[in-house]
Amino acid sequence: MKAATAIIRKAAFNHNIDVIRAMAPNSCTWAAIKANGYGHGLLPVAKALASQTTGFGVARIEEALKLRAAGVVKPILLLEGFYSAIDLPVVLANNLQTVVHCEEQLHAFECATLEHPVTVWLKIDTGMHRLGVHPEDVGDFIERLNACPNVAKPLHFISHFGRADEPEHPLTQQQIDVFKTLTAGQPGYKSLAASSGTLLWPDSHFDFVRPGISLYGISPVSERTGADFGLQPAMTMTSSLIAVRRAQKGDAIGYGGRWIAPRDTKIGVVAIGYGDGYPRVAPDGTPLIVNGRRVPLVGRVSMDMLTVDLGPDATDRVGDEVILWGPELPVEEIAQHVGTIGYELVTNITSRVDIIYT
Repeated sequence: MKAATAIIRKAAFNHNIDVIRAMAPNSCTWAAIKANGYGHGLLPVAKALASQTTGFGVARIEEALKLRAAGVVKPILLLEGFYSAIDLPVVLANNLQTVVHCEEQLHAFECATLEHPVTVWLKIDTGMHRLGVHPEDVGDFIERLNACPNVAKPLHFISHFGRADEPEHPLTQQQIDVFKTLTAGQPGYKSLAASSGTLLWPDSHFDFVRPGISLYGISPVSERTGADFGLQPAMTMTSSLIAVRRAQKGDAIGYGGRWIAPRDTKIGVVAIGYGDGYPRVAPDGTPLIVNGRRVPLVGRVSMDMLTVDLGPDATDRVGDEVILWGPELPVEEIAQHVGTIGYELVTNITSRVDIIYT
């Protein structure tokens, strides 16, 4: 019998990146493997994709250093850039590429004494208004970065979409137009599309695409699954029944008695809870799979357990496998029940979940 276990099928990574590359055949790829490979394991994902990607994108320098320590030699891009001037020698020593998105980072480059220049991607705020240089300041940043001996030439350019997962919203096309205008005539590489842009906005592919959640077979688009784009979910989250109990009509199940049995039935107790990363806020009716059939979650999720209504005629036994999400039950569907996104569910897996790679 096993408690919370994430089974990761590495072949799905290879399938998914092939699908993505076919959608953007004229672009190179930065495979985004930040947040522990979106919960799938930083190093296993990197090793699985090493032959199919141009390089890797991470959020923080610590992630990049783990990759280098494990022998990953592919280019690595710090998507948020470095946080302090003291990081620049580390960036250089580990042959990392970095985003520059603010005056403080630019100033750090101008004041640093480095043995060799660093490859830099200037991040432009094209309309998301989170990180990036304002359009009116881009010309000044380009001039100063090109004049800085610590910056390798040519300078490259990057931005990020705010609403690319909403195909009808006009902001995305506006961002594409701004990016094209501000980078016109510049010799460096250009990158704008992450997963949503890659899947839905061909005009945004430019020189590099940066797939993230789509690499793991999960859709970035609300109310669609990865399978709708030809992707394969890499993760199956499983556990086991550790008890099958009779419940009488009127019995209140779990903390707070949130769910009251409307009839005599059998309740299955599953060895997974919010201590494993399964969302405590999951409502009654959230589906799970037991012995090939969907059963509803009933009662409040506990730290180590949750309960399901197996039905009055159930023949399920202690030790039977329970699927929380996977190819048969898309994580996007669970996310809709919970009121979140698939990204959050897979990245919230805690360290006590056993991870098995196949």
